[in-house]
Amino acid sequence: MLLLGLLLLTLLAGARLLWDKWKFRSLRLPPLVPGFLHLLQPNLPLYLLGLTQKLGPIYRLRLGLRDVVVLNSKRTIEEAMIRKWVDFAGRPQTASYQLVSQHFPDLSLGDYSLLWKAHKKLTRSALLLGLRNSMEPLVEQLTQEFCERMRARAGTPVAIQEEFSFLTCTIICHLTFGDKEDALVHAVHDCVQDLMKTWEHWSIQILDIIPFLRFFPNPGLWRLKQALENRDHMVEKQLRQHKESMVAGQWRDLTDYMLQRLGKPTAEESHGQLLEGHVHMSVVDLFIGGTETTATTLSWAVAFLLHHPEVQQRLQEELDRELGPEASGSQVPYRDPARLPLLTATIAEVLRLRPAVPLALPHRTTRPSSILGYDIPEGMVVIPNLQGAHLDETVWERPQEFWPGAWLGGCLRRGGGRGPVLWLQNPGSFLLPADRFLAPGASPRVLAFGCGARVCLGEPLARLELFVVLARLLRAFTLLPPGGTLPSLQPQARCGVNLTMRPFQVQLQPRGAGDWELGQHP
Repeated sequence: MLLLGLLLLTLLAGARLLWDKWKFRSLRLPPLVPGFLHLLQPNLPLYLLGLTQKLGPIYRLRLGLRDVVVLNSKRTIEEAMIRKWVDFAGRPQTASYQLVSQHFPDLSLGDYSLLWKAHKKLTRSALLLGLRNSMEPLVEQLTQEFCERMRARAGTPVAIQEEFSFLTCTIICHLTFGDKEDALVHAVHDCVQDLMKTWEHWSIQILDIIPFLRFFPNPGLWRLKQALENRDHMVEKQLRQHKESMVAGQWRDLTDYMLQRLGKPTAEESHGQLLEGHVHMSVVDLFIGGTETTATTLSWAVAFLLHHPEVQQRLQEELDRELGPEASGSQVPYRDPARLPLLTATIAEVLRLRPAVPLALPHRTTRPSSILGYDIPEGMVVIPNLQGAHLDETVWERPQEFWPGAWLGGCLRRGGGRGPVLWLQNPGSFLLPADRFLAPGASPRVLAFGCGARVCLGEPLARLELFVVLARLLRAFTLLPPGGTLPSLQPQARCGVNLTMRPFQVQLQPRGAGDWELGQHP
C-alpha cells in the first residue's frame, strides 16, 4: 500500500505543482523547497530550521499534495499569529482531524468561526473562573501525595515519565470530573495513551498526505476508530452522571460548570448554539492536551537537571531559603514567582529548548494575507516551527545551551548571586537581560504554548503544575542518575505531535534537615 501510495503521490504532486504555479502566478509567494518527502526527515523541527540558512525564516514546502508555509522565527510567527491573528486563525480539516472529531465539534482541531469562538470562551471561562479558588490547592495536594508515593520508592530507580503522566492525568481527572479514584484515572490514562499512539502512527498520518488511502484496508485506521469509540463512551458516561447529580447554580468541577453554561446565549452564538457535544470535546481536549504535554515537559526538566547538578543545587538552596525545610508544608508561592526566580527561569529555559509541541498544530489562512512582504493566499496551511523560533540565533545567544541563569542576568555563569528580574503580567514570563540578545529590540517571549487566537487554553494550568511539581520534588528529593547513567537530551528522531524523549530512570534521594541547613549557608 505504501509503495502504491508513493507512486500515486509522485504523479499527483507533479500535476498539483503545475496547477498551483499557474493559479498563483501573479503572487509573490515565499520560496519553495524542492521535494515532497520532508516528513521522512528525522528531527523535523531542526531540519526545517536548517533550511532557513538558504531560504530565510519563511518558505514553502510540499507535504504530499499540499503546499504549506513554514514560519521559523519569532518575528514571522508573531506577525502572523498576533498582529494578523484573524487571517491565520483557521485550522485545516485533514483526514485525521475529521476522524478525531467526526461526531462532535472539536476545539483544538476545529476551524475558526463565531461558534468556535463561543466554544473557546466556554472552555476558557471554565478553567479560569469555574475553579479559580480550588485549582491551586488541588494541584498542591495531589503533588504532595505524589511526593509521598515517591518517598516510599526512595533509592529505587523510577521511570519518572510514567509517574508524571499518571500525576497529570490524576490532576485533570479531579478538575474535570471531580474524581481521582484510581480506577477512573487508570481508565482515562490508558485511553489517552491509546489515542495518542494510534493517531500518531504513520498509517494514520499518511492519510493527511494522501487522503484517498483511507479507502484502502488499513489496520491502523480500525484501531483508531476503536480508540475513539472508547473515548466517547467514557466521556458520555461521565456527562450522564454529572447531569443526574449536579445542583443548579453550583459546580463541583469543570464539567458541571460547562454543562450549566449551556443555553446561556453569547454574542458568538448568533451563528449557532453550543450543545452538549461541545462540552464533550472540551473534556477530550483537556485530557489530550493536559496530560502528556505537561508530563513530557516535567520529564525534560528532570533530564536537564540530571545533566546540570549545579543548577539543581542552586534551585534547592533557593527553595530552602524561601520556603524552609520540606516538612514545614508551606505552600509553593505560584502567585508570587519573584520569590523563586531561578525556578521560574529554569521552567522558561526548558520550555524554550524543548517545547512539548514543537511544530504546534497547523493553521490555515481565513483570507488572503502576507508575512514579511510575501503573499499568503486564502486557504494556505501555515506551520509555526516553535522550536526553531526558540533556537533562532538572531534572538538568542548560544541558543542550543541549557542556561537558566541567562534569564537572571547570567548569574550561574558569573559567580553566583541573584540577578535582577523584570516581570511581565503573566506569571512565569519575564524579560531577558540585554546581553542575552543579538538583535536590538527582540522579544524574549517563549512560544511553547503558541500565541494569538490559537494559544493553548491550558497554559495557566500547565504553568501551575510545572511550578508546583518541580518545587515540591526538589524540596523533597535530590535527583540522581542511577549508576551514573545520564539520560539522552536528544528527542526521539521521529516524533508525532509531541516532542517525545527516550525513556530514562531517575533515583530520588530524600533530603533531610542537614540538606536544608546546607541550603541556608551556601
